[in-house]
Amino acid sequence: MNFIIWLILGGIIGWLASIVMRTDAQQGAFLNIVVGVVGSFIGGFVLRSFGKINNNDFSISSLFAAFVGAIILLAIVNLVRRGSVR
Repeated sequence: MNFIIWLILGGIIGWLASIVMRTDAQQGAFLNIVVGVVGSFIGGFVLRSFGKINNNDFSISSLFAAFVGAIILLAIVNLVRRGSVR
């Protein structure tokens, strides 16, 4: 059951991050889920290294970390796409 919740929340977080980064038209539901789940790992790693968050539980701060990580992931993808086009 936790896996299904991860997928649903990952999709929502990925969708919100893609709206903020204006990449929503380029992504489908599957990529939103991938961005949300991978972004949660990135956000947890980045914010844990600053000592700001403890990701051992489900909380608003862990959702915020996932959102920040998803935005970081989309920013990196946008930079790579821009570099490969030129």
